[in-house]
Amino acid sequence: MNMSSMAQPTLTPIYQCHSEVHQLLCSVKDHLHQLCGQHANRLVKVETMDGEVFEGHIVHCDKSILYLSLSNEGYSRAFFPGYPNPYVNSNVVLPLVLFNLLAISLL
Repeated sequence: MNMSSMAQPTLTPIYQCHSEVHQLLCSVKDHLHQLCGQHANRLVKVETMDGEVFEGHIVHCDKSILYLSLSNEGYSRAFFPGYPNPYVNSNVVLPLVLFNLLAISLL
């Protein structure tokens, strides 16, 4: 039996992003990518949608991830399983998803 003649199963999406939302998200992602690239190696404070706050230097930003080298300064820190404790090791680079960022402020 020929593989091309076999019927492919129909996929039923449980979620599909509206095209307007997709365009807006792409625009925001591109804008954040550009801003982070312009401010590489700068000390910033980043707030996520979940209310977490991190301080550190922008190391790199690719298409959807901001890489933040955490500083010992600042007041809000969190411990992430799989990552060293930022209180102990200041060389931690934390990957943050651009879509989860609420604010980035220069310090």
